[in-house]
Amino acid sequence: MSRYVFKVPDLGEGTVSSEIVAWRAKVGDVIREDEPLVEMSTEKAVVEVPSPVAGRIVALNGGPGDMVAVGAELAVFETDAAAAAGAVQAAAGPPAAGAAAPQAAPAAVAASAPASAALAAATEPPAAAPRRVMASPATRRRAREAGINLAAVPGSGPGGRIERADLEAVLGGAGAPAAPAASAAPGRAARSGVEELKVIGVRRVIAERMSAAKRNIPHFSYVEEIDVTELESLRSHLNSHLPKGAAGYTYLPLLVAALTRVLEAFPQCNAHYDAERNVIVRHAAVHVGVATQTPDGLKVPVVRHAESLSLGALAAEIRRVSEAARSGKATRAELGGSTITVTSLGRLGGIVSTPVINAPEVAIIGVNKAVERPVVVGGAVAVRRIMNLSSSFDHRFVDGFDAAAMIQALKERLEHPATIFIDD
Repeated sequence: MSRYVFKVPDLGEGTVSSEIVAWRAKVGDVIREDEPLVEMSTEKAVVEVPSPVAGRIVALNGGPGDMVAVGAELAVFETDAAAAAGAVQAAAGPPAAGAAAPQAAPAAVAASAPASAALAAATEPPAAAPRRVMASPATRRRAREAGINLAAVPGSGPGGRIERADLEAVLGGAGAPAAPAASAAPGRAARSGVEELKVIGVRRVIAERMSAAKRNIPHFSYVEEIDVTELESLRSHLNSHLPKGAAGYTYLPLLVAALTRVLEAFPQCNAHYDAERNVIVRHAAVHVGVATQTPDGLKVPVVRHAESLSLGALAAEIRRVSEAARSGKATRAELGGSTITVTSLGRLGGIVSTPVINAPEVAIIGVNKAVERPVVVGGAVAVRRIMNLSSSFDHRFVDGFDAAAMIQALKERLEHPATIFIDD
């Protein structure tokens, strides 16, 4: 018998530690080489780490939310011939017809039984090898006082964690008084219980970065009303000439194209603040971050050298990096290095927003919903398509006058869209 110790790998870009997001296997499992072992998070993305060997898992170090240093012991495998053979057999699938089915897990049985049966099971002595119980100290104390074996209580929390409501549900079967039916509205039932969600992975990174941005950056917000009637006419015209089935243009590539022209006159807005060196770094290239909502939270994939792309190429690249972020396929390089960020709530755009700066950048532009409404044009009331731009600037380095002037210049380009394609 031999053992293989797997240590936390270097996931790139000088990473010194990574966070465990979720284990894809557990102690006792027989696993093949390159099968998913664990999901780990860096500041840029969640990475699926495969098993380096075939064998049986005998130890896993750390749980979801734990930060583990690069080079620290992560997992231990038993890699003898029998374990490796078991890995191959385990991968072959379920037993053939006629083979005995495994017994249901105690938690599943308890979950499907009536409350009285669950209480009876919970007061029985623990089995020889009880499952690992996850519960708060208060829940454990309550169970001890009531003579309840938590190993037999089904948990509804993350990873099977036993919540207080789970214990109360078992105790309720012992004759706890029910709430008076008359106190509830017809067809409605009172709800109880809480849900605890550990802040890990991308959500933890988002929380840390947003807190740091609001704590360290004095935000100056500026909102401007844009008449996008002509821009909508251009967009509709362009879409009418696209091949059947092709993705249509949205406002976003037109906005980004205009932004790249405007930033030539406002380089202080296309910059990073290097806090360690106390230096403003102005960029000639415009690498536009596109804030994208994903199942894992908000990510900002980057369209590089937006200033050099045609409108069609710009639209295609925005779609590509956004989809890569949503599907979890964006690379670390695609999720970093933006010089200015654009964020849009799409159809949920509302009237105004207060976007948070994506540090170390110094500016962010928010796109709100475009709606038709009556406005006064040349002394007469007319129906126009109106959209607000909500922007935030780092007031330490972008003066309010310059911020307003930049948005006004962007407004002029968008209200007269031919100027987006004309060099000054």
